[in-house]
Amino acid sequence: MSLAVVIACSVMLGIGAVCALVRAERGPSMLDRVVAVDVVVATVLGSVALVSAWTLRSDLVPVLVVLALVGFIGSVTVARFAAADRDEEKRILTREEAKAEREARRRAELEESGTEEGS
Repeated sequence: MSLAVVIACSVMLGIGAVCALVRAERGPSMLDRVVAVDVVVATVLGSVALVSAWTLRSDLVPVLVVLALVGFIGSVTVARFAAADRDEEKRILTREEAKAEREARRRAELEESGTEEGS
């Protein structure tokens, strides 16, 4: 395998990983984030396979199998939890929405504790 091929593959894997990390950070839904993490796992697998092919090391094949299994089990687990959530819980809140929700909860708790003391 020539050095130019290894460099080209490394650059493409790096670009794919960066794009996937950006999607995982910005993704509006949980599904976008899960798919992005799957792409990152796939790029790590590709990187290990590239190193294995470049150095002619066959002892990295079990590492590839373990990484593939971990990625698959992680994806299935997250997909199972995402499927169990209600539609309004699947979306990750923005900072402003989370702050407003905390304040609403705090006001509700204060009102509840105020009515209990008045009873």
